[in-house]
Amino acid sequence: MSAHLLTRPPRPFDLYLVDAVLAVVLGAALCAYAALEAPLHGGVREPVWVSVLTGAVIGLPVALRRRWPVAVAAGVSASTAVALVTGIIPNFAAAAPAVAIGLAFYTLAVAEPVRRSLTYAAICLAVVSVGLATTAGDLWTRGGAVGYAAVMIAPAWLVGWSIRERRALAARQSEQLVRQAATEERLRVARELHDVVAHTMSLIVVKAAVANHVADVDPGEARDALRVIERTGRTALTDIRRVLGALREGAEHAPAPGIGELPELADRAAIGGVEVRLDVRQDVAEVSAVPESVGLAAYRIVQEAVTNVVKHAAPAACHASVVVGPAEVRVEVVDDGRRPVRMSGYGHGLTGMRERVALHGGEFSAGPRPGGGFAVTARLPYRVVA
Repeated sequence: MSAHLLTRPPRPFDLYLVDAVLAVVLGAALCAYAALEAPLHGGVREPVWVSVLTGAVIGLPVALRRRWPVAVAAGVSASTAVALVTGIIPNFAAAAPAVAIGLAFYTLAVAEPVRRSLTYAAICLAVVSVGLATTAGDLWTRGGAVGYAAVMIAPAWLVGWSIRERRALAARQSEQLVRQAATEERLRVARELHDVVAHTMSLIVVKAAVANHVADVDPGEARDALRVIERTGRTALTDIRRVLGALREGAEHAPAPGIGELPELADRAAIGGVEVRLDVRQDVAEVSAVPESVGLAAYRIVQEAVTNVVKHAAPAACHASVVVGPAEVRVEVVDDGRRPVRMSGYGHGLTGMRERVALHGGEFSAGPRPGGGFAVTARLPYRVVA
């Protein structure tokens, strides 16, 4: 038998079958047996068929407690009260219908809102209390009858109410997790698109300005600039298709860039007037041992840092250092500060880098260097899978 069959949740048919067995065995049979008991000091001695019918009227409705919880709770309580008042069920045997009452009120508390189920429970408690109080005497006082009725109804209702509250809490937590996952996915897509668009558009703008400037005096250089724009645009489209393709289940998309694609990133940055000196050092056997998410984060951090240099400090020289350790990846990107870094306005680049690092439980810092220029450092820890 498969594990799926062993762990599947119970079907409605299974639940109704269980209720039917409970109704016959614990409800009808037990209540019929209680009705067959002879009174202690004389009283009603009904025919056997009346005792059996009374047990069936009290117990069998339990089989329908999930479908009509209010009607079953009211019917079981009323029939129990009638059986006690008429003496068909002696007062010393009142524990037998308490089983049917407990099952009915447990389901009532689970299925109905608290205020509604509590109202019905109070009404039924009063009805059962009247039935017990009518037969008060040897076993309990009238006050004791009310207490006994409460013992029959209150514990079952409280258990059902607690189950309902736990299920509601679990549903709220599940809904919150779904909303959180959707929010995190939107943020992830926003970060990816921002990094792709910001990097490529910065290079395109630089080369477009060059082409526009030299179009009349040097058509050859202008055509070179246009070819760079075309190549950069195609790269951006590929990256955007990859990001959007990841949102579609089953869609084929290119693998995410990682540490191995950093040399290509450095070459593209040179187009924007930034000389990137890339230093990748490995303290592990293979870069492929680094999780894909960590490699992507390191790539995007270097990409965004270099893009900021292109936008704010070009022409400039930039040193990007990536150290791949056995349990973490360290990234440092600094520029030479030939031109002052203009941090005007509030952008999403630094926020995106900080969020990427936070997702991996790492450390991030970014700011002007004492000797000029700007520095971005990040530490991305990861677990080594044996």
